[in-house]
Amino acid sequence: MARPRTPLLSRDRIVTAALGLADAEGLEALSTRRLATELSVSGPSLYNHFATKDDLLDAVVDTVMGEVDLAMFDAPDDWRAALADWARSYRAALAAHPNIVPVLAQGPGRRPNALRLADAVFGCLVDAGWPRGQATRIGALMRYFVTGSALASFAAGFSGDAGLYADGYPHLGEAHLLSEHRGSIDEGAFETGLEALLDGLELRYARTVGPSHPAGHQGSRATNAGRSEGSTGS
Repeated sequence: MARPRTPLLSRDRIVTAALGLADAEGLEALSTRRLATELSVSGPSLYNHFATKDDLLDAVVDTVMGEVDLAMFDAPDDWRAALADWARSYRAALAAHPNIVPVLAQGPGRRPNALRLADAVFGCLVDAGWPRGQATRIGALMRYFVTGSALASFAAGFSGDAGLYADGYPHLGEAHLLSEHRGSIDEGAFETGLEALLDGLELRYARTVGPSHPAGHQGSRATNAGRSEGSTGS
């Protein structure tokens, strides 16, 4: 038999094409018709792999979640360092695919990679001694912070017109320069916020659990803290 002129469809091929479209043109470009054209197939053939557009979008989002490094949670020595490394990897994945950040702001749903991420973060915190209820809230807090930092560039939102700020905004005399340095400003803002957030969590940890020490040696302390919190799950 002759080889097909167009490679056979697969879920991976469809998701890769869909993510490429979303990256290049935004989620509004991700229609069944447009995707079929990109893949040189008929629209109905896509439904053999994804029943609905929402199913496809879930797979696209979960592919991005699969880019987030979770290795720091395998045997963490320090919950703070693990959270910091994870937050940076998470932000890097979102920065590579900014157009899907609004969808990622939702919970993990049934997405396997997103669920693995949630499980790893929650497990690290509970193993470190955090009460289960607080571990749930911290996991949510970290997601809010990282996804919020990836939604848009604050620095890029300023005009390059110096005259716009000269008269009416006396403290923004150099605001017209911000957009030229958006990379360093956005990165610096993220790192400042991450450090401040973790500093605050470490203070709370000291009040709730005790002095920080390696996560793998806190089993009994975690059990006691969980009982005092009521052990509300993730």
